[in-house]
Amino acid sequence: MIQTNAFDYINDLDRAADAAWQRNEAISNNIANVDTPGYKRQDVAFESVLQQALGNNRYESMDDKVANVNLSRLRGRAYVDYANYSYRLDGNNVDIENENVMLAENQLKYQGLISSINQEFTNLKTVMK
Repeated sequence: MIQTNAFDYINDLDRAADAAWQRNEAISNNIANVDTPGYKRQDVAFESVLQQALGNNRYESMDDKVANVNLSRLRGRAYVDYANYSYRLDGNNVDIENENVMLAENQLKYQGLISSINQEFTNLKTVMK
């Protein structure tokens, strides 16, 4: 983590990429356990954490909101999804088609975050020239 205001967006994007990576691992684990009796799918909550960290003040600029984010609290939170729900007799609640769609969506999101981080560094290099 870099300690200067010039890197606020990069630090936040880095945390988002970490959460996307964590979600990718959770989805991969769900896919691996699709036939495990009693297994409950897992997911990672990050978007709600980010939204709460940015706050709801519409009169504050996005730059100010990003600058005020407490990075130590900006982490993905793993949880068991639909713990009491199962549409199968063996107690497993993993739907393989849904997991594959979520995996593809998450991979696109991760690639977008990495692209955004690279663009932020490109912008910084342009300013330094």
